[in-house]
Amino acid sequence: MRRRGRLGPIEWAAARRPRPDEEICGDYPIALDLGGKAALFGVLDGLGHGTEAATAAMRAADMISDARGEPLEILFQLCHRALADTRGVAMTLAQLDFAAATMRWIGVGNVTANLVAKAASGVEVRSCALLASGTVGYRLPEVLHPNSVGIRPGDLLIVASDGISEDYLDSIDFAGPAMTIAEQILDKHAKETDDALVLAARHRGFSS
Repeated sequence: MRRRGRLGPIEWAAARRPRPDEEICGDYPIALDLGGKAALFGVLDGLGHGTEAATAAMRAADMISDARGEPLEILFQLCHRALADTRGVAMTLAQLDFAAATMRWIGVGNVTANLVAKAASGVEVRSCALLASGTVGYRLPEVLHPNSVGIRPGDLLIVASDGISEDYLDSIDFAGPAMTIAEQILDKHAKETDDALVLAARHRGFSS
């Protein structure tokens, strides 16, 4: 299960797979254009795995697609209401503003997101998304506070469901395209007990 594309200066790709003994994946990637001047990326992880998890993730994905221009805080609230009769999801979203060279991001649950860059020592973790406890559709924090970070050419945003082991940043092929990066992380770090998804979004700069 692979998806890829380019939004403005961002080359992105997502690789996912269901739990090895199942056919349906409850993790879903978000990559949406926001009027050509910005983009929205993220990962939705339906609680558990299988059909019911996929149902929750797809409902959230539809809501986010329909309301993509809303602030992050509103998107979480809309999804929370829409998922009230589902298992709910863990989700992390990141809005990238190309002109301002900034990214606002926040998560509820255990979908991790890291902004990394190539360094002499290997991988430099420039920033990590703030993750609030809770489940979208079941228990949402009363107030969400997305944080903002600057972005620059060469930066790589990696968003991963909890089906990916925590050491996935140890080795990244910065020379490879986004799809290669996502596939390598999935192949090396996917857990055998859960669905797994990796979204990689690389800032390639603006062409002249």
